[in-house]
Parts: sequence; C-alpha cells; structure tokens
Amino acid sequence: MNDIIRIENLSKSFGKIKAVDDLSFKVKEGELFAFLGVNGAGKSTTISAMCGTLKKDSGKIYIDGTDTDKSDKIIKDTFGVVFQTTVLDKGLTVYENLKHRASLYGITDQEFDKRVKEIDNLLDIKELLPRTFGKLSGGQKRKIDVARALINNPKILILDEPTTGLDPQTRITMWQAVNKLRKEKNLTVFLTTHYMEEAAEADYVVIIDGGKISAEGTPHQLKTTYTGDFITLYGVLEEQVKQLNKEYLKVGNTFRIKVDNTREASKLIIEHPDIFVDYETTKGKMDDVFLAVTGKSLTEDKQ
Repeated sequence: MNDIIRIENLSKSFGKIKAVDDLSFKVKEGELFAFLGVNGAGKSTTISAMCGTLKKDSGKIYIDGTDTDKSDKIIKDTFGVVFQTTVLDKGLTVYENLKHRASLYGITDQEFDKRVKEIDNLLDIKELLPRTFGKLSGGQKRKIDVARALINNPKILILDEPTTGLDPQTRITMWQAVNKLRKEKNLTVFLTTHYMEEAAEADYVVIIDGGKISAEGTPHQLKTTYTGDFITLYGVLEEQVKQLNKEYLKVGNTFRIKVDNTREASKLIIEHPDIFVDYETTKGKMDDVFLAVTGKSLTEDKQ
C-alpha cells in the first residue's frame, strides 16, 4: 500500500510551548489509522497543520505524494473532516446544508445531484434530505456529518472524536457507515478517539504525548509490548492467589493476574492445577497500553 499521508519532522510552537515537536509518521492508503493522546498532546495541532488551517514552523507534510508547501489544492481535494461537534446549520434542511457545502468545491447542479445519489447509495440518506437538520436524532446527524465530509469525494476521512457523547447504538450505526465506505471506496480513515475499543480496531496506532510519539504499532504489537497477558481466576480464595507470587487485582469475586506472556501463563496453569480450575486468559487492552506508555488515562481525560 502507498503512503497517502507522510509527516516528516513536523514542529509547531505557541510561544514557549512546543505543541508538536519533530513529529514523523506515515499513514497507508485504505488504512484505519488511530492517533491517540490526551487533550493538549498535539493531536489537534497536527491535524490543523495537515489540513492547511494552521501554519507549521518546520517539517514536511506530503498528502497523496504531493508536498503541501507546493500545492494546497491537494488538501482541499483529498480531505473530508468530521468534527466532534457538527458544523452544519440546524435551521436548514439536510439537502440545503449539503448543497451549500458542495458549492464550496464548485460542485453544483447535475454534478451535485450525482454526488448526493452516490452518497445515498453508501449511507442511505434519501429520506433525510428534506428534513431540517436540527430536528434529526443524534445518529442521523452523525450520518449527515459524514455525508458532508464526503461531498467532495475525498480520499482521506478525518474523524476527530466523532462518537464523543453518542449513545452506544448511535456509535455502532456511525461505524457501520464508515466501515462500508472503507470497504467500497478504499477510504483512508484518520481517527482520534477517547474510546479505546475503537482504537483496538485500527490497522495502525500512534500514541502522542507532549508533541512527540510515545509508541506506535498495530494494536496487537502494542498490547504484546506494553501490557502482556492477564489470567482471570474464578472460584478461588485470595490466599490461594497470593501463593502464586504474582501481581493481581481483585475485581468482585474474581482475581486478575498479570503475566508477561502466554508462555508464562501456561507455566503457571500447569504448575498450579488446583488453583487454575476455572479461569480465562486475555491480552491486555488498549487502555492498558495507553496507561503504560503515557502514565495517563484517556478515560479520565474524557470526563
């Protein structure tokens, strides 16, 4: 796969504060790329520089092989952005909102109707077009936010905290639409999120802290490197768990034991068959990875 985004030695300061400090990473075409960090880590600054709405101090940004310093048109043609809060007019109909957005790209008349039909085939928005945007449900609004971001037929969709504040069912609905687009359009998705279960579905993850990359890799690589495995024990006494001389956490009537890897888990189970009667082994989660890498919790940052 080609690198559709390439960031090289990007830096941006605000006074004495270095928001982004010599940052470099790549995003492959068609990838679901998760860009994680607490508020103030440098995510928004990086995205703003990528989208051309913020001037960088130094470094290079290549979008679909083009240096953005030499052509800002590539940014307009390539990106679609879904912000955490909607930018659409609540008093206009969905159709009017989309028409206004399309006009900014010079998409009008028959070309606009063609784009709306194509988006309808992907997102099923036909029945929503005549309705006032402000009267839609949360899930419907998110679907139209995605439609707005797709009106220029972008190659890259930036989802900036797209599901914050949404109920679980609405989050599922939004992700179903996005995954359909990835499958049918080979769309590249650049995601920032506080929901680690969303990050766990990414093809590649970059964790940023203090404007620098703290860790990167696939979710599996990160979990293997930074969290190890866990064994959850059921139906045992705490005195038995203490005999294992392993770090553990009591959760209700269960005990969660941390081990370095699957090999160590197997060794413990074989050596203590009287203790490991009812148990399950799991990999650490992305929440564990983020905490291990940064010493911070995204869940706390979200609240």
